[in-house]
Amino acid sequence: ISLDPTCGAFITMNPGYLGRSELTEGLKALFRPITVVVPDLQLICENMLMAEGFVDAKILAKKFTTLYFLCRDLLSKAAHYDWGLRAIKSVLVVAGAFKRSEPTLQEQAILMRALRDFNIPKIVADDLDIFFGLLLDLFPGIDVPRQRDMRFEKIIEEVAAETKLHPDPEFILKVVQLGELLEIRHCVFVMGPPGAGKSETWKTLAKSQDKDGKKTTWVDLNPKVTSTNELYGVVLLATREWKDGLMSFTMRRLGNIPDSNPKWIILDGDLDANWIESMNSVMDDNKLLTLASNERIPLKSHMKLIFEIRDLRFATPATVSRAGILYISDTAGFQWRSYVTSWINSQKYDEERKKNLQELFNKYIPDTLFYCAKTFKHVIPQMEISMIISMCKLLENIMKKQEVKGLEYIFVFACIWCIGGGYAEKDGVDFKKNFSNWWKEKWKTLKFPTKGTVFDYYVDLENSKLEDWSKMSTAEINIDTSKSIPSYTIPTVDTISAQFLMRQYIQINHCPILVGLAGCGKTQIIKGLLNELTSTGDEYL
Repeated sequence: ISLDPTCGAFITMNPGYLGRSELTEGLKALFRPITVVVPDLQLICENMLMAEGFVDAKILAKKFTTLYFLCRDLLSKAAHYDWGLRAIKSVLVVAGAFKRSEPTLQEQAILMRALRDFNIPKIVADDLDIFFGLLLDLFPGIDVPRQRDMRFEKIIEEVAAETKLHPDPEFILKVVQLGELLEIRHCVFVMGPPGAGKSETWKTLAKSQDKDGKKTTWVDLNPKVTSTNELYGVVLLATREWKDGLMSFTMRRLGNIPDSNPKWIILDGDLDANWIESMNSVMDDNKLLTLASNERIPLKSHMKLIFEIRDLRFATPATVSRAGILYISDTAGFQWRSYVTSWINSQKYDEERKKNLQELFNKYIPDTLFYCAKTFKHVIPQMEISMIISMCKLLENIMKKQEVKGLEYIFVFACIWCIGGGYAEKDGVDFKKNFSNWWKEKWKTLKFPTKGTVFDYYVDLENSKLEDWSKMSTAEINIDTSKSIPSYTIPTVDTISAQFLMRQYIQINHCPILVGLAGCGKTQIIKGLLNELTSTGDEYL
């Protein structure tokens, strides 16, 4: 093949990235290497501001780039922070839209609002004070209110109420912020720890858009359940046939729908270099999925990618910079507070009992969760909302089966087991015993006996008092000499308490988990409970 001297071949590459192969030395030698320099952000920013219609572009560009340089140096080194060119460009586009919609507003106020409203969603709670301090230093005396669509926020609150979610202001704000990000970015990372409310945020936004007249179609995929070839498609070597992939099929199908209503592809799975690097051409301005079959599937303007992930630990800077980021923190605890409020409202208790329950949650839970999080370690990681859900389920089942007179007794019992039940000896420290000592010292409304720990007692509901677990087991053990010793289980405080709690959860369809070292009796506890349920003909078996 003769080469045309008027044609050129150019290779752009980021060497050393995970999941990317290096160029072979023989090929490298045939190309002239050119190193690109760091972009002059201030100059680029000034030009874009002028293009968007700003008169004081030079001053504003200086303030803009200074803020981002300071954020890079002073804020925490969270993996999802991006203070580079793509982040600057997206905020400038927003500032330009603000400028055209409100031409009479001061230019500094416009830029300050854009910087504030479109950076807050990704900043973790611990960094917010520093970020606001920097903003106030660069834009002194300027405090322009956030642009709000009260009509749409009212729809979000109605949808939350319909789906039995407590319309907490923080939750509503996150839904609104996700909608604002989707207006300017076609790819958004919804990030946060498990139980932070990531799924409910985008689901509530989709339902709210449906109610507002914009029918939203969404497809939920988990890219981790398939191989990369099954996700994007592969050419079969034996037959040279193209086998379509899950992602390519979904993008093509949604793109072929004739209307222009919002269409979302939800990628719910942790990032890794094996599959996310192939999404780079979709996530940048090209908006094209290029397949091995030479097919190019465009991501149309009304189509969006939403990544529901825990963190960006295994993502490259190229991936981080390509998407808008909504970070949902659980530091303030609005998630478990909202769940408690929704759960209490959904129960058929009288108003006085509901009020008493809310007061008990407010009295015990915040201090207990705060102290335990910084002092004790669970055997396996546990989220605050997970412990609160377990606690509500336990209370619900116990209070459903019989009349509870001493409400605080059963509440304390549930609180101790659902928060402290996951503690054991770890790293040479007996956290379960330490938790028991702290509880006896901190909460003295209900006095536990000095003997043993708080886990050695259950609540006698009829008499509203604490009793030893051994009194719950009254069954006699008949020894049959023809059977081997291992076929008998002698009840102990640990087996009785574990079986009692498991029974409560099974009866309300909440899944318990037993954690322990090999040989500690997990299987035997389950077998004992199974035999008991079988002998009593329990309907939940």
